[in-house]
Amino acid sequence: MTLREWSEWAQRETDAIHESGRWRAPRSFDASGPQGTLTESGASVISFASNDYLGLTQHPDVINAAHTALDRWGAGSGSARLIVGSRPVHEELEEALAQWRNAESAVLFPTGFAANLGVFGALASKGTLICSDELNHASIIDGTRLSPADVSIFPHKDLSALGKFLAERGERRAIVVSDTVFSMDGDIADVDDLRAICHEHSALLVLDEAHAALGPHISPERDDEIIRVGTLSKAVGVVGGFVAGPRIFTDLLINRARSYIFTTAPSPADTAAAVASIGIIQSSEGDELRAELRRNIEILRPGHPSPIIPIMCGTESRALEASAALLKRGMLVPAIRPPTVAPGTSRLRVALSASHTTKHVESLRDALIELGLS
Repeated sequence: MTLREWSEWAQRETDAIHESGRWRAPRSFDASGPQGTLTESGASVISFASNDYLGLTQHPDVINAAHTALDRWGAGSGSARLIVGSRPVHEELEEALAQWRNAESAVLFPTGFAANLGVFGALASKGTLICSDELNHASIIDGTRLSPADVSIFPHKDLSALGKFLAERGERRAIVVSDTVFSMDGDIADVDDLRAICHEHSALLVLDEAHAALGPHISPERDDEIIRVGTLSKAVGVVGGFVAGPRIFTDLLINRARSYIFTTAPSPADTAAAVASIGIIQSSEGDELRAELRRNIEILRPGHPSPIIPIMCGTESRALEASAALLKRGMLVPAIRPPTVAPGTSRLRVALSASHTTKHVESLRDALIELGLS
């Protein structure tokens, strides 16, 4: 294939995406918190699209911690952790993460996506069976695909199907992986039942807690059977990812996870900010922020278990129309459509935060009612 033919191929692929109505581009949002300006149009909007569930991206203690680390260590780490990129603050964060997640040890990754790639690349060898919920996040999907393991997808939260996969696996080692809060529906996994079925079948359980701002709670019992994957870029309000669990596993990740070994260490400023943020989350102020987030959820959808609230529209056109109608009212709520979700399940994805005011959420609720989407 010539370079011209490559360019022609890329043009055809681009045209196909445009023709399908699914072309996307970044949208610049000039904001500190949920209210800001869309730079292209100049429109002032309230965003209901951020995963900053506790509003900690703007917390002064978090910002000050980043400033202090920047002054002490500079803008970047300059190397991978196993060379000369590790700073004392990285170890401080890993200790804080282990304590927060009731785990023996934790290892820091540059993103939650990299953490999932690292887990499955390091723990799932050829002949291993990975059982994955069909609605797991893309980072889990890609991590399992890139591993040499056999992968079986069980229907969403169908523990009977999961049990059948595990019972029929023969002598193969098995890993079960699930989000605890599913990113597009905002529903939660049956964590206790997953633990029980993994215990029964001697399977390693991997739980991704990226969106678990309000739980579900995982008790420390039998934690030797659980690997906990998390992100620092949502409720923690910074950027990064981690894996927490028994030290035998985290030590193995340090020596085998390619997304840990072959990448530059997270910046000291981000790392110090995460330390400060986790301290807030575990304090009485953290309790207050979670209570505020809970109150906002109750305004929009009483009893819903997470800050992710799907507003089902069905067709792509209906979801796009609804998103545009809300934008005219000064509310940014993205339309989620294939390939992110299955055809016929396009939706608005509302992400609530403790930083939203009561008036913000009530205005959204009233607009959804007016549009026939309540």
